[in-house]
Amino acid sequence: MQSGPLYLIGPSGNPNFGDEFIAAAWLRYLAEVRPDADVWLDCPQPGLAQVLFDGLHPRLRVTNTLWRLVHETAEVPLEDAAETIRARVTGLGSPSYDLGLLKLREAESLHLIGGGFINETWSHHAGLVLAMRAVHSLTGARLIATGQGLMPELTSAPAEMPLFQDFAHAAARDEAGAQAYGISQELDDAFLGVTAEIARSTAEPGLYVCIQSDTADPERFGTAVELARAAVEKAASRGTNAYYVEAIPGADRVAYEQLADLIPEERFLPFVHIWAHGLPLSASQTWVTSRFHFHLLAAAAGARGLAVGMKKGYYDVKHESLASLGSGWSLALDGDNPGIPEHRGRLRDDLPDLVARKRAEAASIYPPLPGQSASAGLTAGSLTAKLLNKALTAPRRSKIRPGAF
Repeated sequence: MQSGPLYLIGPSGNPNFGDEFIAAAWLRYLAEVRPDADVWLDCPQPGLAQVLFDGLHPRLRVTNTLWRLVHETAEVPLEDAAETIRARVTGLGSPSYDLGLLKLREAESLHLIGGGFINETWSHHAGLVLAMRAVHSLTGARLIATGQGLMPELTSAPAEMPLFQDFAHAAARDEAGAQAYGISQELDDAFLGVTAEIARSTAEPGLYVCIQSDTADPERFGTAVELARAAVEKAASRGTNAYYVEAIPGADRVAYEQLADLIPEERFLPFVHIWAHGLPLSASQTWVTSRFHFHLLAAAAGARGLAVGMKKGYYDVKHESLASLGSGWSLALDGDNPGIPEHRGRLRDDLPDLVARKRAEAASIYPPLPGQSASAGLTAGSLTAKLLNKALTAPRRSKIRPGAF
């Protein structure tokens, strides 16, 4: 196997809290275990990604070589796009791509980091996998995919199946995706960073809300806002403050505008704030949210909540995967309104084991280099346990000052 840069591929830079959180988690992990490696992140918006991840790995470089190639071929059938992608990667000949493609040929590994972006909803993104396989055919670089959300199943270009052929490691974050593609089922990549996020953030007791307007079935948005409104009104009747948390700027503001008569602007927490200071997390919270990673992180901290499904075949699979891990949250997936449960699930109690499981997967992908002391991993594991214990037992008081943004 050749040695060279570690090349990550993900949908970063939009910004989208969940996607950015996953990329940041891998960069922090690689800074811990491979601080001397050159790390490249290939993403759609490299300019903003460079700002978001500044300082997370000492040798980080950011580009959009593969994402440009995939977006350039997005409007043609995937089978035709596949031919163009393979020819471009293996044959070169385009001045606007060649330097980036040559850098790909130096990579030790190509790693498709987690998220729900390789599926029929965005079928052209499968071109990323095809490009990775084309590089592998030239150089033998190790191919990796972790934490993939692959449903609804890709139906285009059956000649390219199995999609993850030649991958040294490929894992889906839910059972349906693992079975559909014949790959292993592991945890969402956010579990690699959940401990540190719980430890760095603080939160007042209260109700926290986030309802998206993007990637939603048309009839679901209005229903979701009404569910949130009912929960905010119930909280207010009990003297409980409600906060609104933004995962994607703009896309999450739409619902807030419809709830602004109940949630004042000073309790609107913009993406910039939560990225800089941490997502407010506490076992004394309740949540109503459609965002998958808010569900994951809040349940991991011990919060109770209601997860609202916004797109059938996509978000229901996401939220059900967390319910199966013991989040304990109610799921409103088909117009029902089950309410917020009275008791939290087991996810917080199981979190040390889940974090250890995710770190074991990461260590199998990026093992210690020859001559590197194994004690570093033990120290990191001990630190993880201490941070997790501190995060889950410390009193949570607010340091939120959203008005500063």
